Amino acid sequence: MNDPVLVGLIILVLASFVGFEVINKVPPTLHTPLMSGSNAISGIAVIGALLMAGAGGTDLSVIFGLIAIVLATVNVVGGFLVTDRMLQMFKRKGA
Repeated sequence: MNDPVLVGLIILVLASFVGFEVINKVPPTLHTPLMSGSNAISGIAVIGALLMAGAGGTDLSVIFGLIAIVLATVNVVGGFLVTDRMLQMFKRKGA
């Protein structure tokens, strides 16, 4: 159980199950605030990708870091766009 890849895989699987259960227990009226919170957490992925790309290391790690930066940024921006569209549904027509 000292293999870091195995430990990381176990944590990923457990976190996926816990996340799935938490999302299923949230009432639909709270999905918008939950999405905004998860978008903020996704910003941490951007910081991690920046650290990985800036660490130097090998060329392959820098390339993976740059790919991670692009994908994490797309995730954050897309999440905020979806949240904005959902919030537009709750605005009054005359306001």
